[in-house]
Amino acid sequence: MKTKRERKILILYASYGDGHVQVSKALQQRFLERGLHNVLMLDLYANAHPLMDAVTRFAYLMSCSFCPKLYGWSYYLTQNMQHKWTPVNFLNTFGIGALREIIRVERPDAVINTFPMAVMAELRKQTGLQIPIFTVLTDFVLHDRWIHQEIDHYFVANEELKTAIINKGIPAERVKVSGIPLRKAFCQTYNKNQLFLRYGLEPSKKIVLIMAGAYGVMRNLKKICRALLDLEDIQILLVCGKNQALKERIEASFAQKPNIYIFGFVEHIQELMSISSCMITKAGGITLSEALSLQLPVIVFRPLPGQEKENAYFLANKGAAKIACKIEELVQHLEQILYERQQVSQMKKAIYALQRKDASEAIVLDILNELDGAGV
Repeated sequence: MKTKRERKILILYASYGDGHVQVSKALQQRFLERGLHNVLMLDLYANAHPLMDAVTRFAYLMSCSFCPKLYGWSYYLTQNMQHKWTPVNFLNTFGIGALREIIRVERPDAVINTFPMAVMAELRKQTGLQIPIFTVLTDFVLHDRWIHQEIDHYFVANEELKTAIINKGIPAERVKVSGIPLRKAFCQTYNKNQLFLRYGLEPSKKIVLIMAGAYGVMRNLKKICRALLDLEDIQILLVCGKNQALKERIEASFAQKPNIYIFGFVEHIQELMSISSCMITKAGGITLSEALSLQLPVIVFRPLPGQEKENAYFLANKGAAKIACKIEELVQHLEQILYERQQVSQMKKAIYALQRKDASEAIVLDILNELDGAGV
């Protein structure tokens, strides 16, 4: 039997948004801390078909920005799909040739999916490869692209998601409620006074963090900022992600406003989140999980149709987040969170009930135990 140091793990992800990459890095880091150094992260679609991957990622970003209903239509069309359906079969085998070669060369002892792709499952189905497959779901709700009968184990965010997968015919023992894995930085506490000094902020004023997404696709940011600046004693931290053009436009528009601080991509976003009173954001599963981990109340502004909308409504129905579709509604929710203690107390109780501490560690330990038990 191989020792843990000799094992090799392959993590498959895709770069549609930043969340799947962050989850993969979080797992990779925990494996490293456990002494397993052969952990390979692979953006399968970019590796297999770089041109098509670039085109589809661009189309994804454009649809999020300018035609979100189109993305939502495609999401709901395939939500309860049959794997034999031709478009689904195409997706399930997209990149299978490249993956076959990577498996031949790298010879991993286990494969982990952090993106809803069934390529490894289809490859095992076609070839009979005896490689364990683990899938880590990065949303709070189910889409059928995450499911395949060849996947050995699923790690999910909540009991409702586990039940949904079981209802699709997957045995209960193959589904574990672990939470969504996050970087270790989100499992720590921070000295807020030091962070106030580091970022030049006033501790006496409330801080509102606005997250435009990794690629800065949230709309109406200028209108949101203008509306929030009318509130008393607040400071606005606006994170524009990798959208440099957006950052420059916002900086030009609010150059004379001392209470708004504008950032590009922030590597240590946990620092800004830990000193904020509320976060206004898109509804990516990772960002929402990070907020839950730090007990940060969230307002989701105009969630995009698809998994973001479903994530937002899941948390809103639990009382752990609020949804605003109009700026006036956004301001109303924000005032409640900032100035009504009972409101924020109730939200934090709901957030606490949903927290899953250190999912990364739990998932890595479970995978290693499964490999030990299988003699891998």
